[in-house]
Amino acid sequence: MTYRERFRRLVPGLVVIVVAASLFFAARSSVAVAGAENVAKQYGFKEMPIEMPPGYDQRPMKTVRNVNPAYQKIRSWISSVGASIAINDLTGHGVADSMCIVDTRTDSVVVTYTPTARPADRFTPFVLDGRPLPMDDAMAPTGCNPGDFNGDGRMDLLVTYWGRTPILFMAKSDATTVAANSYVPRELVPSESLDGKYHGPRWNTDADYVGDLDGSGHPSIVIGNYFPDSDVLDPNGLKNVVMNDSLSSAKNAGGDHVLRWQQSTSGAEPTVSYVEEKGAIPFDASTGWTLAISGADLTGDGLPELYIANDFGHGHLLYNRSTPGHIQLTEATGERTPSTPKSFVLGNGSFKGMGVDFGDVGRDGKFDMMVSNITVAWGLEESNFLWMNKSKDEADMRRKLDAGTAPFTQEAQEHGVAWSGWGWDAKMGDFLNTGDLNILQATGFVKGKINRWPWLQEMAMTNDDLLSNPAMWPNVQPGDDIAGDEAIAFYAKTPDGPYVNISSQLGIDVPTPTRGLATGDTTGTGRLDFAVARQWGPPAFYANTAPSVGSQLNLKLYRPTAEGGAGQGLVNTGAPAYDATVCVMTPDGNQIARLDGGGGHGGFRSFDVRFGLGNHQGPVTAVLKWRDANGGLHEKTEQITPGTHSLMLTSDVQEVPNR
Repeated sequence: MTYRERFRRLVPGLVVIVVAASLFFAARSSVAVAGAENVAKQYGFKEMPIEMPPGYDQRPMKTVRNVNPAYQKIRSWISSVGASIAINDLTGHGVADSMCIVDTRTDSVVVTYTPTARPADRFTPFVLDGRPLPMDDAMAPTGCNPGDFNGDGRMDLLVTYWGRTPILFMAKSDATTVAANSYVPRELVPSESLDGKYHGPRWNTDADYVGDLDGSGHPSIVIGNYFPDSDVLDPNGLKNVVMNDSLSSAKNAGGDHVLRWQQSTSGAEPTVSYVEEKGAIPFDASTGWTLAISGADLTGDGLPELYIANDFGHGHLLYNRSTPGHIQLTEATGERTPSTPKSFVLGNGSFKGMGVDFGDVGRDGKFDMMVSNITVAWGLEESNFLWMNKSKDEADMRRKLDAGTAPFTQEAQEHGVAWSGWGWDAKMGDFLNTGDLNILQATGFVKGKINRWPWLQEMAMTNDDLLSNPAMWPNVQPGDDIAGDEAIAFYAKTPDGPYVNISSQLGIDVPTPTRGLATGDTTGTGRLDFAVARQWGPPAFYANTAPSVGSQLNLKLYRPTAEGGAGQGLVNTGAPAYDATVCVMTPDGNQIARLDGGGGHGGFRSFDVRFGLGNHQGPVTAVLKWRDANGGLHEKTEQITPGTHSLMLTSDVQEVPNR
């Protein structure tokens, strides 16, 4: 064979390589939106030290976990999640300037205050301890989600774990300050122990969502488990552990549990009980490797729809058909056109869903969704999902979801948010109060010194029948690195419309893997701050120091408390009005937001319902929709002036004094 003939045979392959490379760089160049420097000049953040419990720095700090013997060769992979952070109002004083942090370095749940907290809201930081409930070394906390689970106006704390079912730390009525002895631990799932040891199911939870799913006026809880119930963190445990049985459609995980509020009491020994609603989620949508859950009322009926983000396979949008006392969710999927890639059809994607948040990106009074995936250049380059709401209105959305159709299109590339890295939690918020939402995204996987992407890519070509066996996975141990130097993404809109990632220009691009993100107006001044949970690194808090911010509307929405009065101790103005939605109308367009009871991956925002109004100074028209304490659906249109307002929602809307 002559050289000319050999070259001719190589030409088709060379053409494919050239075309693929050109498409790659063309796609990646779309991320480098012009004007990042000018956009970044409008923003400013100052990292501030977080106060930790006395003597905390002297505690032993880990960088990897003890794991089941079957996972020993991939123990860094198994140790890659668990960091969590939340911002909320634990003192009941009316400002979201408290924090709850899961620090994987010590496997501790730390309760503290934000560095910006007022003196009256500061307390001695402490570590939550689940004892006297059964605890052992095969357990590790993975999330801390504030919420009022017995409706007494006091903020409780829902803590999830690998190795056991969640614990509810209930705030006592006689507590006068935030402290370790101000909470009593209660089992979320009934469990009995006669010997002091844990005998309940070994749940391995990576996501939880809190919202009023059945419209009863009480918060439901959805738990998303990753590994099946097994001894994941027990170095002496049974070899009863597995990995995913597919990289694109795995369904052999711990899956999702829906828990409905049943009854509760307040007082110095508060209680609450939940019952599992088996079958609330269709079976095929309930067995994935869940990493994130979020929800919002898409149809205007006061019931939140859910999005479940699963690793190694399909995410699921669930239409809420519940009635008080009964939770029922059905799946809706997108429609495929000849030009739509399969993974860009909502519900049919094979990407690695890691985080999700709802927000009005289009400024059209409709909820859109941001979903994090793995988007590492020269690694595993999928795409984040920005699902844009294409329904005409809430009634149209209701009709389509009822028919099983999800009217969303995937537009991440068009909006400039397709590629960021190994994505995790995502949170939307308006940091300049312009009316345009920013998008925050946690990124990064395992930090080390030896690049193990070649091994991971080799595994990606493995037969699915072998994947569930941990012994067939490549080594991921201390010293190995997979996307370990990635920093959080901070997306801001450019004047031309697309988003641009300005984290490096803002100086917040710390090359440490991050997991959870929390946002809140921690000063009561209308500026949105944020906090970051780092995997095997200290948490971080960033105060908003932007040179100028616009006008804003911040609504604190309450229902009357179970106690029926002002109460005492840590009690707030009322119980949070879970899933209440507000749509504001200004000359610049409509915006919608909701009271988010807690969702995503490891990060939980405050309960404030915020709107950036830009230069608008006059009253705005606000349409409020909510369920009252008895589950009744209400809608009211109000004229509200910019600023912070506390509203009590009964059968009517009544403004009450801000705390």
